[in-house]
Amino acid sequence: MSQRDEVQKFEQGRIKVLQEERLHIQKKTFTKWMNSFLTKVRMEVDDLFVDLADGRKLLKLLEIISGEKLAKPNNGRMRVHKIENVNKSLAFLHTKVRLESIGAEDIVDGNPRLILGLIWTIILRFQIQEIEIQLDEENESSERKSAKDALLLWAQRKTHGYSGVEIKDFSGSWRTGLGFNALIHAHRPDIFDYNSLVGNKNIDNLNHAFDVANNELEIPSLLDAEDIDTSRPDEKSIMTYVASYYHTFARMKNEEKSGRRIAK
Repeated sequence: MSQRDEVQKFEQGRIKVLQEERLHIQKKTFTKWMNSFLTKVRMEVDDLFVDLADGRKLLKLLEIISGEKLAKPNNGRMRVHKIENVNKSLAFLHTKVRLESIGAEDIVDGNPRLILGLIWTIILRFQIQEIEIQLDEENESSERKSAKDALLLWAQRKTHGYSGVEIKDFSGSWRTGLGFNALIHAHRPDIFDYNSLVGNKNIDNLNHAFDVANNELEIPSLLDAEDIDTSRPDEKSIMTYVASYYHTFARMKNEEKSGRRIAK
């Protein structure tokens, strides 16, 4: 084998390892994300690639996150019953999003890439797609941007001016942990002193943000600090987590407005 072939083989092997690491991280994040909803009805996913096979947990997730009533699942344990249940979920999703190259058999058989793709589609549709950002905050005019761009713009605006934070993407910009802390501090400056975090280790800042978000704001800890303090953190996992910040703070703002109206 020539030196060039050896280099190419090494690079291909490295790419495969990185892809597998990314799938592993997404699996962890998406499992925690699903459980943040399913625990409300005393359900839980242990293995994302196994526990969706009968279709019942997928149906329940879609009911919770959409607020709509879906068809009742078949409680049979045969393969045909599992496929029937998953098809009910896919039929509902087809009315909301464009689904391609995924069938009930893929979920029942535990296809990792297609299951992750399905959950990501659900997250995009029900957690991120509806985000509206005011381009002109003075007159409160709203414009619909792409899901990713809207969430990024929101994060950039909220963290603007914070020392050590420059949000350019949903990957390396979050590695230091300061971005997550800045998001929290921008909405709840009473919880901690932001400036005391500048200069700390990335891992410490990440764990600080995740702990405060979970304990003080009831934002589920979807990420592990070790997975973010890397050269290229997983974009989809960070988007999923940042979206949970957005929805929490949007809900707080609406509750505050409602409280002011009642006070009047």
